[in-house]
Amino acid sequence: MNSGVSSFVEVDRLTAAGNLPAAAQALENLLVAGLASGRSDLDLRALVAQWLKLAGLRRALRQPRKALEAVHRALELAPLDFMALVMRAGLLERLEEPQAGAAWGEALAQVPEGPLPPPLEAAVAGGRAFHEAWLDTRVRELEAAAAAVPDPIDNEADLAWRLARFRDNILHKTRVYHSEPTHFHYPGLVEREFHPRHATPWLADVEAGFEDIRAEMLALLKSDRAELEPYIQYEERENLAQWRSLNQNRDWSAIHLLKQGAEVAHNARQAPRTMEILSRLPQPQVPGASPNAMFSLLAPHTAIPAHVGVDNTRLVCHLPLVVPPGCWFRVGAETREWREGEAFAFDDTIEHEAMNPTDVLRIVLIFDVWHPGLTEAERGAVAATIAAAGNGH
Repeated sequence: MNSGVSSFVEVDRLTAAGNLPAAAQALENLLVAGLASGRSDLDLRALVAQWLKLAGLRRALRQPRKALEAVHRALELAPLDFMALVMRAGLLERLEEPQAGAAWGEALAQVPEGPLPPPLEAAVAGGRAFHEAWLDTRVRELEAAAAAVPDPIDNEADLAWRLARFRDNILHKTRVYHSEPTHFHYPGLVEREFHPRHATPWLADVEAGFEDIRAEMLALLKSDRAELEPYIQYEERENLAQWRSLNQNRDWSAIHLLKQGAEVAHNARQAPRTMEILSRLPQPQVPGASPNAMFSLLAPHTAIPAHVGVDNTRLVCHLPLVVPPGCWFRVGAETREWREGEAFAFDDTIEHEAMNPTDVLRIVLIFDVWHPGLTEAERGAVAATIAAAGNGH
């Protein structure tokens, strides 16, 4: 309606004339009247903008609580509006409210891509600094709260990791990831990105053989007898878009020693020490599926996209053999750099990805083992069930 438009124009006239108290009151009257009548001449975006304009006027008049009320009206209409979230966080910071740190976290989660106007960029930079300081304070507070409670500690390192992740989850520094296998999910198993050393003590034996394993791998590479094949091999018709760039691509290749439960004799004969070490590990014995072991080669400047594995009854293990600095591996909320000779076990049914950003080939020994949470009886039952189901690995 023309009368409505001219009323908003009048607000702009009062603002331009410097009569901010009258402009704020006129704008508030218009917006409240629209709420009361259940109708408005403005679309949603324009209505949000008017509430934020009112918040700006109230802030300029040194009325931060009234400004905050107007921002909350805008957020009722558009809960993820970036400008509204920034204004809310800034006002709460000015009012020294305890929610200010969390409010800045919510605002920073909605920062749009691309450059921001200089004043907004400065506000966001200040918000980041405030939020980081708030996080540091909250971490210390939560650490102190946990330390004040006496408890029997079976494994201090494991408890420390769990409490640290608990704090990070509370503060939204990390998101919670779960096991999401594509085929086989056995209930009740511990979900953890990287499994602790006390649960995987045999990794020490693998690390002890590092020099021999690497020497055999390098000899295999130098010979013309190694059977090197793409790590990802699917029919193009299959619905596996995440692998399209790496499918049948030698940028991510493998020299298989054990493949889906069978020894790859041509390669295995040239790595006797590696095979002997693997024979002592708790690898799954599932006909047509496991055990698996290979030398994995990731070409320079190659990324492995985020994905999940087939089966949560096993863990996947890495022994880094040739790793230039800067190569990284993420599982869930935790990212590590591979370090030559330092093995680890992870749950590949939790989202994971990898990157070789260097100019040098990255080589890792990869093998699978039973999940340590399975009993011997469960292992047998699981193996029989997967084999009967047709594997799917």
